[in-house]
Formats: sequence, C-alpha cells, structure tokens
Amino acid sequence: MAASSEGLGFACAKALHAEGVHVVINGRRLDALEKAAAALRENGGSGTVVAVQGDITLESTRTELLRACSEPDILVTNNGGPPPGSFQKSGRTEWMHALDGNLLAHTAMINAVIDGMCERQFGRIVNITSAMVTTPRPTMATSSAARAALTAAVKGLSLDVVKHNVTINNLLPERFDTERQRYMAKVATTRDGITYEEARARQVRSIAAGRLGDPDEFGAACAFLCGTQAGYISGQNLHLDGGSYPALV
Repeated sequence: MAASSEGLGFACAKALHAEGVHVVINGRRLDALEKAAAALRENGGSGTVVAVQGDITLESTRTELLRACSEPDILVTNNGGPPPGSFQKSGRTEWMHALDGNLLAHTAMINAVIDGMCERQFGRIVNITSAMVTTPRPTMATSSAARAALTAAVKGLSLDVVKHNVTINNLLPERFDTERQRYMAKVATTRDGITYEEARARQVRSIAAGRLGDPDEFGAACAFLCGTQAGYISGQNLHLDGGSYPALV
C-alpha cells in the first residue's frame, strides 16, 4: 500500500487490516510510518503489518515493497498530490514532478504485480486519485492532468485483465478531513487573503453534505472494492465527495 502512513492511504490500510488482511504500508517519514504501524497492530486485526520507508517515486522503494510482499493479492496506489498551481505558472519541473508522483509511480507498481495476479486468478487494484479527474480546477492543473492520465491508462488495462478475476478501480476523494485539506486551507489564506477559519469554512461549503468526509468512510469503500464480492466491478471511478459531483456520468 503506497503512501499509507497517514491520511486516506492509512485509512485504507486500517480498513483492510481490520478485515484480516496482511498489509505492507509505506511512507517517507519514519516517525509517521512507525506510528501508523503501531496503530494498526493495536487496531485488533489478525493480519500482519510490515512497514517500508521510502519515496514511492523511487525504484528502490518499490523494490523494497515488492520484496516485503512478492505476490500481492491487493495493490493500493497512492501518493501526495503536487502543490496547487495554475496552468500558466506550471513549468516543466512542476509537470514532471506531478507525472512522476501521480502517474508513473503508480503504473510502475501496477506493472510489477499485474501478471502475477492474472496467473493466480485473483487481484484487486485500487488507485487513490482525486475528484480533479472529473472536475478539474484552474488551480490544480498538474494534479488533474497526471491523475486523469492514470485513469485513462488503467481503464484500458482493466478491460484486458478482468477475465482473470483482476479488477482495477479508482477512488476519487473530495474534501476529506486530512492533513492535505489543512494544507490546502493554509495555501488559500495566502492566495486569497482570507483567514484560516474562513478557508476551512469554504471547504465545508463546497460539499453538498455540508461536512468534510471522515477518512474511515473512505477506507471502508476501499476495503469493499478489494473484497471477493466486488469481482464484477472494474474500470470504475467512485466519487467519495458527500454527493457533490454535479454530472450524471
């Protein structure tokens, strides 16, 4: 489970571990990773917990993850999103950073496990992307592009592998109460000249449900898609946004 020591990635690890899944978690910061591993072990699940420190964009980190679990039945891809930025202010450095972190790291992990899943006739791949895939915003140019590219890439792959009982789905979060949203609120205080409290209130007002999401709600959705009961669901984008997505499809 990539980038799973905090936030929505950790919520997915928590939900899966509670179901008895043996989990391999990952994060850049050792302190956060150790805290996450301890929390999972205390959570009551019967599965084991292995922690692998490192940046998921590095091949060495991905190698260590696969060394810890060489034949995974489940892969959850995730990574922190790039900083907000408009199209006009995004140069090659910003674009490459987004592509490395939110497209190429994911496809490399998927490519490393997909054939084995097909051979074993079971696999569940869940990509944590973003609501920006279907509702891009002017201030999230590189994030929207990289995540949409991943969505397109795995859609084609999902059509090929589902006959082997391997499913690939994407979770599209919007406004969950995590450190990412607190960071985005701080960015808004500088960009828009408002208080932190007003920035947080804006976040809440943007959600039809009138509240931010609970990360445990996100984790539960991930656990369902990873189960045997979800074998007929593949190639889909599931919005988790408090009912805010405005379109029919």
